[in-house]
Amino acid sequence: MDKRSLAQLAGRFRDAEARTEILRQELAVAIRQADADGVAQKDICEATGYTRQQVRRIVRAADSDDPQSANSPQDDQ
Repeated sequence: MDKRSLAQLAGRFRDAEARTEILRQELAVAIRQADADGVAQKDICEATGYTRQQVRRIVRAADSDDPQSANSPQDDQ
């Protein structure tokens, strides 16, 4: 692999990381909205693949100022 190819691949990786972070934040908002709309926690877990604890942390983070816990449980998996 040459330097140019490596740089292109690294750039694609950084782009994917940025898209992932945006989607993670969007999913956290959707989880909070589903909770507010009365969707059962069990159903949120089934739809997202997150554990009940992860869902609770996301929902509770809406009331806190902790940006790490406000997005998603990326460190819980």
